[in-house]
Amino acid sequence: MMRIGLTGGIAAGKSTVAQHLNNLGLTVIDYDALARQVVAPDSEGLRQIVQEFGNGAVTADGQLNRAWMAEHVFGEHAAPGARERLDAIEHPLIYEAARRIERSAVGNDSVADNGTSPESLAIVVHDVPLLTEVIGSMPFAFAHIVSVEAPAETRVARMMSTRGMSREQALARIRHQSSEAERRALADEVIDATQPIERMFERVDTLVAQWRSELRDSSYR
Repeated sequence: MMRIGLTGGIAAGKSTVAQHLNNLGLTVIDYDALARQVVAPDSEGLRQIVQEFGNGAVTADGQLNRAWMAEHVFGEHAAPGARERLDAIEHPLIYEAARRIERSAVGNDSVADNGTSPESLAIVVHDVPLLTEVIGSMPFAFAHIVSVEAPAETRVARMMSTRGMSREQALARIRHQSSEAERRALADEVIDATQPIERMFERVDTLVAQWRSELRDSSYR
């Protein structure tokens, strides 16, 4: 098995690349989806959050109270260490869910942290928006890391037109992520999402062909 890390700036086009990778037959693990899954009603994650932060963390109908959590974890008056306490609950659950998806994709229970798995030619893509921020604590090693990038002004315009954000809101979202320079330093491949989509897909197709060629090397299995 080969493990790929996929990241990128908000509204840069990472989701488009992830969907194309999925269409090419790769297993794509969506960490945003996992983050929602592990705090679903009646989940272990939500139970731990309520235990750690109090009953205000859950709504009357049993959902995570995201507005309340945002205020108490990221807000101006959030308690020191609140973000770290939340991450300590969510991240292990997300990583374990990702590992289960890997095992299902590979069809083998013995997938090592470095991505090796006996006789597997699977390529598994971890789609992690905040990969730069969390890679040091992840229990996974990646053969390659890809970052999808577009200029900040392009991303601001996209967020304003497709997500209904104000310019100030869009800029704030960008500021709360790692910088483009940090993502470029982490990645061994950067995809320019401002190019025509056909050309972008051609580059992705070339990368996948290269990865499949590398995967035939026994060091990945």
